[in-house]
Amino acid sequence: MLEELLRFVPRDARDLALALALAFFIGLEREEHKQREPAHAFGGVRTFPLIGLVSYALAFLSAPQLTIWALGFAVVGGFMMLSYQRKLAAEPPAGLATEMSALATYVVGGLVQREHYWIATTIAVLAVLLLELKTGLEGLTKRVASTEIITVAKFLVLSVVILPIVPDRDFTRFHLNPFKTWIVVVAVSGVSFASYVLQRVLEDRGGLMLSAILGGAYSSTLTTVVLARQAKKERTPNRFAGAILTASGVMYARLVLLLALFNRELAADLAPAFATLGLASVFVGWLVSRRADGAAPSRAGPREEKNPLELRAALLFAVVFVCVVVLTELSRRYLGHAGLYSLAVLTGVSDVDPFILGLAQGSTTATPPGLAASAIVVAAASNNLVKAIYAFAFADRATGRRALALLLGLAALGLVPLLWS
Repeated sequence: MLEELLRFVPRDARDLALALALAFFIGLEREEHKQREPAHAFGGVRTFPLIGLVSYALAFLSAPQLTIWALGFAVVGGFMMLSYQRKLAAEPPAGLATEMSALATYVVGGLVQREHYWIATTIAVLAVLLLELKTGLEGLTKRVASTEIITVAKFLVLSVVILPIVPDRDFTRFHLNPFKTWIVVVAVSGVSFASYVLQRVLEDRGGLMLSAILGGAYSSTLTTVVLARQAKKERTPNRFAGAILTASGVMYARLVLLLALFNRELAADLAPAFATLGLASVFVGWLVSRRADGAAPSRAGPREEKNPLELRAALLFAVVFVCVVVLTELSRRYLGHAGLYSLAVLTGVSDVDPFILGLAQGSTTATPPGLAASAIVVAAASNNLVKAIYAFAFADRATGRRALALLLGLAALGLVPLLWS
C-alpha cells in the first residue's frame, strides 16, 4: 500500500522532505541547547532546516557538477566563522559544536539530493547523538586515564594498520601462521577490553555480582584472586563465594564466544554443555550470595584489573600462544591422547585461552573435533580446580571453604560432557 502511494509522489518531493526532516532533527537539538544556554548560540529549528533546503537546491542546480554547491558550502562556512567570532567575543572558551553541526546539515542536504540516503541519515543521527551526549562524553575523560587512550591507539595501529601486511601463511612443520596468531590476540584482547570498559563505566554500580559477571568475562582466574583477597577483609563468605562461582560460570560463555570466532563447529559442539554449566553456575552463585551473612553488603568489586590492551600483555599472549601451539602439536604427535589431555590439565593453572584457541585454529586432520572438544572440557575443568585452590588460599577460611566446595563441584560437573564425547 505504501509503495503504491509513493509512486504518485515525485522523487524530488520525497528527497526534499527527507532533507527537511533530517535538518529539522539537528536544528531541534540545537534549539533545545539554545534554550538552556543564556549565551549567544547560532541557529535553531528554523535556521538549520533552511541550511538543509539551500544545500539541496544548490546540489540540484549544480548537477552533475558540484561547483555551485561547493560555493554555497563556502558561504555557509563564512557565516559560521562570523558566528564563532561573535561567540569568542562574548565567552572566550567557546566551542565549535553548533557551527560544525550547521556544516554537517549542509552536507546532509547535498547527500540526500544525490540519493545517498543511508549516509545522510547516519550523519544526521550521529551528529545529534554527539551533541546530546556532551556531558557523558566529557565525563568519560575523567574515568579514562591518558595512558589507556595511548594504549588503545597503539593497539589500533597494530591491529588495523600492521595486521593486513602480516604474512598469512604457515611456517615450520608446526603450521605457525603469524596472521592467525595475531587475530587470536585481537579477539581475546577485544573481549577482555569490552568487559574492562564496562567495569570502568559501571564502577560503584550494580554491586558485587555485576562486578563478578564482568570480571568473569575479563578473566575469571584474576577475578577469583581479587574477590578472595577482598573477602578476607569483609568477612561475608556467602556473598563472595557466590560471586566467585558466578565469575567461573561466565568463563564458559567467554569460551564459547571465542571458539565461535574461529571454529563454529567446535563451538556448536560445546555450546549446549557450556551454556548449561554457565547458567547453572550463575544461578547457584546468585542463590548462595543471597544467603544472609550478618554483615552490611559492600558495593565494592574487583579493582585490580589492568588494561588488557597493554602492548606488552598482547605480545606476551602471542608468545604464549605460539608456545602452546607447538607443545600441543608435540603432545599430539608423540604422546597421543594422553599427552594432549595432560597439557590441557597443565594449561588450566594460568590461562586456558591460548590452548583452547590453538585447538580451535588447528586443522581437523591434526586434531579431530571430538578430541579437541574433550581437551577443551578438561582444560576448563582444570582451570576451575586451580581457581578453587586460589580461592581457598587467598580468602578467609569461611569463604575459602565455601568457594572450594563450589568450584570443586563445578570442576567435577565440567567433566560430565566427556561421557558423551
